[in-house]
Amino acid sequence: MNTRKSLVGGWACAVLISALWAAPAVAQDATEPTPGPKCDTASSVDRVVAVVGDAPVLSSQVDEELYAQRAQGHEVPTDPAALRAACQSVISSIIDVELLVQQAERDTSIKVTEQEIADGVSEQIKTVRGKFTSELDYRAELRKAGFGTPEEYRRWLTDQQRRASLQNRLLAKLKDEKKLTPVPPTEREMKDYFDKQKDQLGHRPATVSFRQFAVGPAPSPAAKQVAKARADSLVLELRKGADFAAAAKRFSMDPSTKDQGGELNWFRRGLMVPEFERVAFALKPGVISDAVESPFGYHIIQVERIQPAEVQARHILLMPEVTQAEADSAAALAQELRTLVMKGASFDSIQRLHRDPDVEPTAQEVAVSQLPPEYQTGVGAADSGTYVPVFSLAGATETRKKYVVLQVTGRQTEGDVRYEDVKDQIRARLSEELAVRRYLDRLRGATYVEIRT
Repeated sequence: MNTRKSLVGGWACAVLISALWAAPAVAQDATEPTPGPKCDTASSVDRVVAVVGDAPVLSSQVDEELYAQRAQGHEVPTDPAALRAACQSVISSIIDVELLVQQAERDTSIKVTEQEIADGVSEQIKTVRGKFTSELDYRAELRKAGFGTPEEYRRWLTDQQRRASLQNRLLAKLKDEKKLTPVPPTEREMKDYFDKQKDQLGHRPATVSFRQFAVGPAPSPAAKQVAKARADSLVLELRKGADFAAAAKRFSMDPSTKDQGGELNWFRRGLMVPEFERVAFALKPGVISDAVESPFGYHIIQVERIQPAEVQARHILLMPEVTQAEADSAAALAQELRTLVMKGASFDSIQRLHRDPDVEPTAQEVAVSQLPPEYQTGVGAADSGTYVPVFSLAGATETRKKYVVLQVTGRQTEGDVRYEDVKDQIRARLSEELAVRRYLDRLRGATYVEIRT
């Protein structure tokens, strides 16, 4: 059982919303194109095409970005006028990135560690290298992409990773501090955005919407007391110097983190249950918390590193024992509650009483094919308005199953993506982009920027 809240999002959101300022694509396949048109064909020297503050933007950077776009399947124009416009657009984007990086570097509260960058680079290189059957093919593709050696590629990727991390941390901080004020887009802007993107949206899958609540078995007070005593005892051993990772692998009952020594990695507020977050965001690095009770059981938390608005932590979860009788009681209660709401009892009121932090109360237009197996079986082909039979969600043990009461609130058959399907996602996306654009305009006004054409 994971302390993270489960998130069920719409299929359209996954299609439309990507990272706002992602690092350039680097993964190459052996069949991908060789470098195409270049922006600066008149000169064989790597010249400066723009200056941001005291940092130059080189023509080779623009060509690298064009190549990355082609590698991702985007068409780069060969017509001189269209190519010139594309190059100007790329230069403007590089300037925006440089402005954000420089601003992040000036902010002393934003830290990106060398270890963090190295870990990210190693993971990306492992993914890219895995696409090739031999080292020879890998090196040949790197040369095709403009890198003389794997070491040169690693250096370039390290710089890209550092810059991307700085940008993302800066934008996240600005959002947390409410310094990126949303800018509502007009209906015309939203429709224009849709018209430009609709060819990339593909086919709309069949979707389902529903509301739900889950009933889980309640451990006895005696079982909770035993689990709390075990947690308290383990806290004492850890504070005496026992190895946290080893203890997590041996004792933790969170299957998603147990084998990783309890590692939760970085998380922000809103991703964990409130009881867990209150302690995690108050702890100093290295300190072992007291046993923290949550709906999942008792957590022992150790924060490893902190950043503005986020922490990296690990935990050990000890859950009270649940008997078969208590599990049977939960299943029976779920059946009773389903009968009550079908007879007219307030679904919302019962849902509030049985709110489970691991189960979202509603889901809107989720692709049927992306539903977890239990939901695909439980929901089946039920139409809007139907209360499906109670079904169970797997637990850490057989007695820890949760029983779901669910009403289907909408269904859509597969078909072409419509503006109405993605209108809300487009509004959110454009609002964020326009807010960042306004911030970038302010940075441009306060920074020396020169474009040399």
